[in-house]
Amino acid sequence: MNDERFRRNRILVVDDDEEIRNLTAANISGPEFEVLTAADGVEMYHLLSKEHVDLIVLDLNLPGQDGLTLCRDLRAKHNTPIILLTARGGAIDRIVGLEMGADDYVPKPFETRELAARMRNVLRRAQPAPGRAAWAKEARFSGWILHLKQRHLTDPSGCMVILSGAEFHLLEMLVENANSVLSREVLAVSEGHRSGASGRGIDNLVSRLRQKLAFAGAPSVELIKAVRGAGYVLASEVTLS
Repeated sequence: MNDERFRRNRILVVDDDEEIRNLTAANISGPEFEVLTAADGVEMYHLLSKEHVDLIVLDLNLPGQDGLTLCRDLRAKHNTPIILLTARGGAIDRIVGLEMGADDYVPKPFETRELAARMRNVLRRAQPAPGRAAWAKEARFSGWILHLKQRHLTDPSGCMVILSGAEFHLLEMLVENANSVLSREVLAVSEGHRSGASGRGIDNLVSRLRQKLAFAGAPSVELIKAVRGAGYVLASEVTLS
């Protein structure tokens, strides 16, 4: 699905090893992540001056300013999440890096699947959805109203739609991140799914929600869309009040 409304998270990989940069970018680029690369701190700051970045993957062993120094300086100026790439035996560097404000670390050599999983977790923790603002009582989308305080749903005709606790939590997560793709892993560990929900369990929940959102009097529009290889997205504008 190629729809520009469904924004990918933009990742900046900073590593002086060209092979690692290119391989990492090739393996994690896709429907969920857009990847930029830089060879050192100078290139990194140049990109940050003109591009929005959601997360920085930062190698410690860089020419010029090293990763720890860059991490400290970044944290003083930005709240962008940072994952450090460290030597496998570099326990001291990992501890110092976390103390300087890094959000996580991945030891080298690493599997890109592990890096991608850690990126999802860091993004989930560091970028809380705007819908969780304490003042928000309801979220309106495509004629529907999700009542965040009363924890129920009304359809475009004003009738209440009964949701289970798991269905409410899943819809809440999708509404709060409308038009952004959420992976099955993120949905499974989100609030309301801490009891070990699997990817298949999320698929079943989505299927049930789709049935309940199939409002007979509305145009035939699938509000919850599947993004191949990435997860699910609520394809609707949302208004909080």
